[in-house]
Amino acid sequence: MKLNPTLYSNLFLVFLLLITSCKDETKQTKKDIATADPFAQADSIIRSIKVPTFPDKTFDITDFGAINDGETNSTEAFKKAIEACNQAGGGKVLVPSGTFLTGPIHLLDNVNLHLSEGSEILFSTNKSEYLPVVHTSYEGVELMNYSPLVYAYQKKNIALTGRGTLNGQANETNWWPWCGAERYGHKKGEAQQRDDHNLPRLRKMNEEAVPYQDRVFGEGHQLRPAFFQPFGCENVLVQGVTFTNAPFWVMHPIKSTNVTVDGVIVSSHGPNNDGCDPEYSKNVHIKNCVFDTGDDCIAIKSGRNDEGRRVNIPSENIVVEDCRMKDGHGGVVMGSEISAGVRNVFVRNCRMDSPELDRAIRIKTNTLRGGFVENVFVKNIQVGQVKEAVLKINTYYGIYDNQEGEHIPTIQNIHLENVTVAKGGKYGILVQGREERPVKNITLKNVEIKGAETPILVENSEPIQFENVTINGQSMK
Repeated sequence: MKLNPTLYSNLFLVFLLLITSCKDETKQTKKDIATADPFAQADSIIRSIKVPTFPDKTFDITDFGAINDGETNSTEAFKKAIEACNQAGGGKVLVPSGTFLTGPIHLLDNVNLHLSEGSEILFSTNKSEYLPVVHTSYEGVELMNYSPLVYAYQKKNIALTGRGTLNGQANETNWWPWCGAERYGHKKGEAQQRDDHNLPRLRKMNEEAVPYQDRVFGEGHQLRPAFFQPFGCENVLVQGVTFTNAPFWVMHPIKSTNVTVDGVIVSSHGPNNDGCDPEYSKNVHIKNCVFDTGDDCIAIKSGRNDEGRRVNIPSENIVVEDCRMKDGHGGVVMGSEISAGVRNVFVRNCRMDSPELDRAIRIKTNTLRGGFVENVFVKNIQVGQVKEAVLKINTYYGIYDNQEGEHIPTIQNIHLENVTVAKGGKYGILVQGREERPVKNITLKNVEIKGAETPILVENSEPIQFENVTINGQSMK
């Protein structure tokens, strides 16, 4: 067969054009990625979040028998008002000015529990009121345990709003001693959470994949409940209220979607008093809040060890903005219960400042937790003072408690921009990756850190990319 020279030449020209086109397209794609504003994605996430709205109907708890003397138990009044609101198609359950004592509050679909200015809800110190046990979670492991103080299970369109205060009444004689620490009221010989029938038993059930229905704790056990926990919920709003004296984690949206936390004040310095812990949750917007806590201000989680890998729901699309972080182990933290992974976290326009704030941005995991953290963007952050580090990435968290396994964590794409630090701590930047899987793609741009004892310590990481970064007045290259 004889080839036509003209046809052959034309085919070759077409081939060259295709190659050139592909190269140009690849070049353009790389350029788009390099110049793209990641916070445009944050804005898109915010727009996608459905914030609940409610019919214009009001159900005053005093009309259902609540007494505002701070002594009369109004649990039934709260329950009846919430049920009436739900049955009427939704609306506002009003807590008027005054002090109301109650047991746990369980929200239903389309209910906005609204605390008027000057109102305070005191939660009972009688632990039997938090029974029967409900499906909940403790440090990344699901179980049947005491009810959270405010709880919603697989509900839609719920809210906790207003200018009032929720007082968990946890202190050195109520809930806190169960943590086992003397400074929180624990006395030697008394039962506490590390006893064999508590956390060790729950950890073993996790390893053995015991169904959560058979992990029954509650009475006779010492595992503290969360304060506010929407479990498996859609369209959740927490706005304006103040939380204080929490037994355990303060706000814990778990397996929930479309969560807005706006203008909330957390002032609670007990053990494990994290401010807000989204877990297995998607599309979360935390804004205009003040966190003054006994543990992490915000801690993004996704299950502990085998449990997290079984559930396999990453926490993702989380935007934190215009917040103030005071005391706490960390400002915005990912981990340590992180086995299903965390992605797409955006932090902007926040102020973090306290001699009791340990770190500004923190990632903590180990080889039992494993998991991944990717696509973390931090911008326009003012840090007054931190004790340990501005950025800390630790893949050896808890190793002195024998927390080593075979699940090497993956950490990549961590970006800080426009960050100023008036007084650093022990380190400016502290990164401790794993030799088997080094941390990848950390960039710092327009960052100034003053007063750090050790400017930078990096182990098992790709070289950090610096652009206009100074630590203790020294330009970083």
